[in-house]
Amino acid sequence: MTISSLSKSFGQFSLHIPHLQMPADQIYGLIGPNGCGKSTLASLLAGLLPPDSGTINHDGLGQKDMTLVPQKPYLMRDTVLANLIYPLKVRKLKPNAAEIDHYLKLAGLQNLRHEYAPKLSSGEAQKLALIRAMVFSPRLIFVDETFSNMDMESQANFENYILESQQKRPITWVIISHQLSTIKRICDYVFYMKDGRIEEEGKACAIFANPKTASLKRYLAFMGN
Repeated sequence: MTISSLSKSFGQFSLHIPHLQMPADQIYGLIGPNGCGKSTLASLLAGLLPPDSGTINHDGLGQKDMTLVPQKPYLMRDTVLANLIYPLKVRKLKPNAAEIDHYLKLAGLQNLRHEYAPKLSSGEAQKLALIRAMVFSPRLIFVDETFSNMDMESQANFENYILESQQKRPITWVIISHQLSTIKRICDYVFYMKDGRIEEEGKACAIFANPKTASLKRYLAFMGN
């Protein structure tokens, strides 16, 4: 994925990314303080928000090949199972019972498959939203603070699953999170945003071990890194 001269403005906020590259099949972290434009950038990259100007090249991927898991997941007024298989239905793919069971077990929702999804807890809702994004085997997934309300065991299960899956069938992940421990554990490359700009980027190990800008140093110190 390549971005050129991307811009978007909302009132007093302005996002501007002159150039950005995300080679396929890696796990990217997008970090930065609240209001810096992380979610806006993800929505632009996922095709859910039109840019004011600039171009986004998805390397041949179409809308059906990507998905975004928002910070506040939207669940249909239906069962857990109906929510999970919805992306398959809209893409005219036949649900595979074994795979459905696999994802429900991964999320710890196997005993809730017939429950009314909007009544799930916030953590359960986030887990359902994540497996719903994964079930149709997309090539590009954007995840916006999806781990924030999960218990530690569930979070660890998903992190391990993502890392193991990358060894078998790598895809591109873009993970927005204030949980820097997650970013450290699973991301290959990290972008740090501030005031609608990419202020620093680099391999995850380098970003955390040797931040270059004063702003990133302050951010990492504040976040307890």
